[in-house]
Amino acid sequence: MKRILIVLSVLTLAACKKDFLDRQPISDIAPGSFFNNEKDLTLYTNSFYAMLPGTDIYSNDISSDNVEPAVIGDVVAGRTVVQTDAASAQWTWSDLRNVNYFLANYRKAAVSDSIKAHYAGIARFFRALFYFAKVQRFGDVPWYSQPLEANSPELYKGRDSRILVMDSIIADLDYAAANIKTAKNTSRVTKWAALAMKARVCLFEGTYRIYHQEINGGGAEELLQKSVDAAQQVMQSGLYKLYSTNNPATDYLNLFSADVANADEYILARIYDRTLTKTHQANGQFLTSTLSAPGLTKTLINSYLMSDGTPFSSQPGYATMPYWEEVKNRDARLAQTIRTPGYKRINTINSLVPDYANAMTGYQCIKFVTGTDQDGNNSNSNDLPVFRFAEVLLNYAEAKAELRQFTQADADASVNLIRKRAGMPAMEVAALTVDPLLQTEYQIADPIILEVRRERRVELAMEGFRYQDLMRWKRGPLLVADFRGAYFPGVGTYDLNGDGKNDLAIVETKPATPDKALQYFVLNPDRALSDGDKGNLIIHPGANKRFDDPKHYLFPLPLTELLLNTNLAQNAGWEK
Repeated sequence: MKRILIVLSVLTLAACKKDFLDRQPISDIAPGSFFNNEKDLTLYTNSFYAMLPGTDIYSNDISSDNVEPAVIGDVVAGRTVVQTDAASAQWTWSDLRNVNYFLANYRKAAVSDSIKAHYAGIARFFRALFYFAKVQRFGDVPWYSQPLEANSPELYKGRDSRILVMDSIIADLDYAAANIKTAKNTSRVTKWAALAMKARVCLFEGTYRIYHQEINGGGAEELLQKSVDAAQQVMQSGLYKLYSTNNPATDYLNLFSADVANADEYILARIYDRTLTKTHQANGQFLTSTLSAPGLTKTLINSYLMSDGTPFSSQPGYATMPYWEEVKNRDARLAQTIRTPGYKRINTINSLVPDYANAMTGYQCIKFVTGTDQDGNNSNSNDLPVFRFAEVLLNYAEAKAELRQFTQADADASVNLIRKRAGMPAMEVAALTVDPLLQTEYQIADPIILEVRRERRVELAMEGFRYQDLMRWKRGPLLVADFRGAYFPGVGTYDLNGDGKNDLAIVETKPATPDKALQYFVLNPDRALSDGDKGNLIIHPGANKRFDDPKHYLFPLPLTELLLNTNLAQNAGWEK
């Protein structure tokens, strides 16, 4: 049986809502009657774990150029609007008040200073997690380090600078790393989770300040060095390594489908357990057409190297290769991320082709998909990664690359460990050349940065990073392009897996008597091939997408909060 999850019934914390800051139930707990011993501290800090990301770990990529869903979301389409209420805008602060209330009262407990510091470190980790999400979404935000009441004047202050908030986040993570216990634990925040988060935060902010000169942030190099240092502490701890059974054809897939988080690679996971009715819907997300039908995109597929380590774009005719040809002899992670010829569900014997009802691009995601026993509604119990060692390695590599310090030794300590798990040739730094596909995509010509970004996109595909990666690299325009699917030389029937039987028909209109052995991709009236009578599948031809710079790099504040607090200013471009 999976390890028991700590039930937070003691601190369900339901309560009333007060204007700008929603007062959570913790305000109903009298400090003198609760903060007495370590058990109280444990119970209270356990309530913070609800702040960890859940299914958005694999669904957030739908708001990026990695995925083309059945219906284009508002973010990708550029249809985001100024919300009226705080909840719809995600300008809510109840989680922060819970954390700050704890930090204002934990010292009352009759425990040693080291125990107090451990739990304070956990609280400050979650405060950093809270604020990092706010900065990513809104930019400058008010910094609050105390639990505020309905009549607190601080409720009506303006935003603090991005620099102050990010410095405060890093200070919280430094305290957490210095004081939280060091023992490994995939379900609890540890010193190593704090360091992994610091590496993530500092990489994000360092690169944001490099590519967003308009914020006049400065300090990018210092932030990137902090990312390197934090990642190195995890890397040199000897506690973590990439999961591997020396089977490159299955190790990557099995890491994400395993019921229990792998303690070698997962530094912190969101825990699920069917016996406690705590489940998620990864199988449904990728196997049920009513749950957005996310098809992966051609640009993502193009990112995977050939199995010999050369770019896919170096293959003659790469742009017009049909699906069954383009997936041959590729990085083994491709066949562990999408359905390719010969794919079988876990613990089954039948080969399956892509289901175009669930992935209209023809690239159907299999990452996080488990056995058929979890195909019921919301039935997945595989733990989901919040921080894993591979991301730490990639954060280290990218920070080093942006600092122009990336050496062969750095490649061997980071990217090449990841490639080795996939059975891929090692990156040879001195031999790197610019892949024109990547150069066009990212509008830079540094071959090291391009290859590190390639590795990041491939290794972390469908783990919720891509949208924010595009935002920090200032590559929002990539969201505007027509997202494309697999290439077909024209209408007709196709054998997708080479078994001699046709599986798919590309047709202008569906026949009156369809062949039950075929899937039908119907072009008219709202699908297309990119070159008219041939080309890549276009799911939303003529979609009126837009990305306004700098407007769409941040989200708008809600109208109600701007009316309540006249010291708040709206983000640029959203004023009208």
